[in-house]
Amino acid sequence: MANKGKLRHFLSVTDVTPAEFQSLLDDALRLKDKWLTALKNKAVAILFEKPSLRTRVSFEMAVRQLGANPIYLSPQEVGLGSRESVADAARVLGRYVDGIVLRTFAHKNLDEMAKYAGVPVINALSDYEHPCQALADLLTVYEQKGKLKGLTLAYVGDGFNVANSLMLACGMTGMNFRIASPKGYTVRKDVQAKARRFAAKSGAELVCTNDPKVAVKGADIVYTDAWTSMGQESEAEVRRRVFAPYQVNEKLFSLAKRDAIFMHCLPAHHGEEVTDGVIEGKRSVVFEQAENRLHAQKALIAWLMG
Repeated sequence: MANKGKLRHFLSVTDVTPAEFQSLLDDALRLKDKWLTALKNKAVAILFEKPSLRTRVSFEMAVRQLGANPIYLSPQEVGLGSRESVADAARVLGRYVDGIVLRTFAHKNLDEMAKYAGVPVINALSDYEHPCQALADLLTVYEQKGKLKGLTLAYVGDGFNVANSLMLACGMTGMNFRIASPKGYTVRKDVQAKARRFAAKSGAELVCTNDPKVAVKGADIVYTDAWTSMGQESEAEVRRRVFAPYQVNEKLFSLAKRDAIFMHCLPAHHGEEVTDGVIEGKRSVVFEQAENRLHAQKALIAWLMG
């Protein structure tokens, strides 16, 4: 799939059309385990305000496998919004590199980076969305199940950035999405409204509930995430108490379809949001899911910067 030279960004899964989303999945499968020269003599800046294992390594390897040069910049080196304004950093980097990957605490930093950089900007995680994770997640489902439309994904846990992107992506692709979260921790109303607009066109069903059993019963995919994200450490003890009934254990997982798969975006807290019996079980695809970050992002970068 070619972008035909038009400047595009990927700050949200909704920055691509449903057809483009599917094309990215197809491209990711086609590009698996291939080293290319498509982006030879190009460079991509990778700016992180938050540390990460999978996101950093998968992006660096995706850039290298496309023939380009990754330039990693740590929080100390950039200091977005403190040492230097986002607008100034964007205008400098846009003159040095061909694309920017930003992992940030505040989504507004992505909006400002995209406004001023003049090169494609990719959201590698913000407080609003984690679109590259959703792209890799649905790539994994597509590989495992052979389709997306009509499947049911049950998400059990905090309705934060990962859940936001998954709800939107499911609404776009015709996947049914159910989320079970404690009161006060469900997906934002504006995200729900946007996802429902997509679902009305794709035929997807979206359900928000406080009961994990309702979400998981008969599901094709059961998904969870850590109860406490970076930046929420002060809430950790409260969250452990609130989310304790939302642990994905063998009893809860048994309510899903017999061929259901288990997914987790990692890092996982074994024995907290998920038991070892589930995450280490035969139906867990968490490491295939982690690998697919590389392949999905390679397809995305090639499309945006090729």
